[in-house]
Amino acid sequence: MKIAVASENGKVCGHFGHCESFMIFDTENGEIKSNEAIENPGHKPGFLPNFLNDKGINVIISGGMGGKAIELFNGHNIEVIVGATGDVKEATLSFLKGDLKSTGSVCHEHAHSGECGGH
Repeated sequence: MKIAVASENGKVCGHFGHCESFMIFDTENGEIKSNEAIENPGHKPGFLPNFLNDKGINVIISGGMGGKAIELFNGHNIEVIVGATGDVKEATLSFLKGDLKSTGSVCHEHAHSGECGGH
């Protein structure tokens, strides 16, 4: 399974579209096998869900995300986990253990004022 975490300085980013990079974790049997950082190619409506789908991502973890992006990820059968905080590796390990669940935190304003993980 491939897990992407929207990251900023090693922490889960408050809004996936505005992160500096995506930390991609290749996992198998509940363990991280490898990881790589991919620079965010830019926040354009509808682009990132397709970009990450093309990278073979199965799960996206972020602090917050807009409803349209969630719909697009769901359309690609990519599981969306929002409401995450803290270290990207710890968030991934927590997800693999079944401890990290989505809060359903949806950003409703494009400015994200106070709605996305503390933005």
